[in-house]
Amino acid sequence: MTTKNLPKATEPEATATEAAHAVRTPMETITLSNHLRIEGTDYLPGAKVRVTTDYARRLRRQGYVART
Repeated sequence: MTTKNLPKATEPEATATEAAHAVRTPMETITLSNHLRIEGTDYLPGAKVRVTTDYARRLRRQGYVART
């Protein structure tokens, strides 16, 4: 009896639409006024973070962006 080599499971590749969207998404650098955790990474007040403009707008409304 022989064992077949099964392909290793890999993460799915991004579709062409997702890749194009990622390239065209405008990014913005913001300075935080409060502690914030983004995707498991902690950022202290005063840290400069590069995020999408939509996320930056939401953080401004919630008071996380320092007024400079």
